[in-house]
Amino acid sequence: MFTGLIADLGSVVALERNGAGATLRVQSTLAAELQPGDSIAVNGVCLTATQVSEDGFAVEAMTETLARSALGLLRSGARVNLELALRAEDRLGGHIVQGHVDGTGTVSAARAEGFSRVLDIDPDQRLERYLVEKGSVAIDGVSLTVSELRSDGFSVSLIPETLVRTNLAALGEGSLVNIEVDILAKHVERLLGVRA
Repeated sequence: MFTGLIADLGSVVALERNGAGATLRVQSTLAAELQPGDSIAVNGVCLTATQVSEDGFAVEAMTETLARSALGLLRSGARVNLELALRAEDRLGGHIVQGHVDGTGTVSAARAEGFSRVLDIDPDQRLERYLVEKGSVAIDGVSLTVSELRSDGFSVSLIPETLVRTNLAALGEGSLVNIEVDILAKHVERLLGVRA
């Protein structure tokens, strides 16, 4: 489990595809805190460290993960949001994020608004029902608040601190992002037997 508060911006060293999925190699200062078998969220996707070196780590992404997320588009040099798994004694400063990406969305617009930057995102249509104004959503692993619901998507507002600590500042029109909706909304839907 994660909180959506990014601990480091890592740098992709390589994405090596094979018939079963891909191996992603990332350079990060968080490597010093990792052991093989530990969970780490990469752009919001919970993955397992398979190799750890002094300055980086490797994770494997299966075909399902590549199909449901934007990880397969990563290239050498890309910056990725990284978060280590939550410890029981840590503060829950963001919201409950599982690292189980529900789908992707496309940034349809990015604009300045005062000191913040607003992203308009058009999600996979099946995710829209889980989004509520002022509710939580994780974009590329970052815990954010839905600032506005639109007929074709939603908006999030990014404060300067978020822009400095994450890779979201680099997003522009056409960027593909990973989306994880609030787990509570999915559980309520399941318990009530509601299907759209």
